[in-house]
Amino acid sequence: MKVIGLDLGTKRIGVAVSDERGGIARPLATLSADRPAGEIIADVLNLADQHNARKIVIGMPTSLSGEAGPAAQKAAQFARALAAETSLQVITWDERLTTALAEKAMISANVRRRQRRQKIDKVAATLILQNYLDAHANEQTN
Repeated sequence: MKVIGLDLGTKRIGVAVSDERGGIARPLATLSADRPAGEIIADVLNLADQHNARKIVIGMPTSLSGEAGPAAQKAAQFARALAAETSLQVITWDERLTTALAEKAMISANVRRRQRRQKIDKVAATLILQNYLDAHANEQTN
């Protein structure tokens, strides 16, 4: 079962998709975040439809202490709005440190700063989705 993963940012939204088995995530797209939520939701649902996804996982940016700040509240609000527009399962998933890990991985791969800015959101979405898939690997095989 394919799954879409989202890394919500203030400027960009990274999108990732899993393989058919739901075992491996890969970067898919970057969407502009400075648009009305309805347009973003339409784009996300269009990508989910194009890739025959059955779930959408949204990164929940909680603080290291586990508290939900303004970004987490905004992500939860987006998740509720998205869920109201689709029959697909919408799940929030802890995304602590994924952007930092994505940046570190790209630096160690010698990706130039300009390219990192263009790819960071997709890579972070991929990490969020892969973490979710790994945590639910037994569910995919049952």
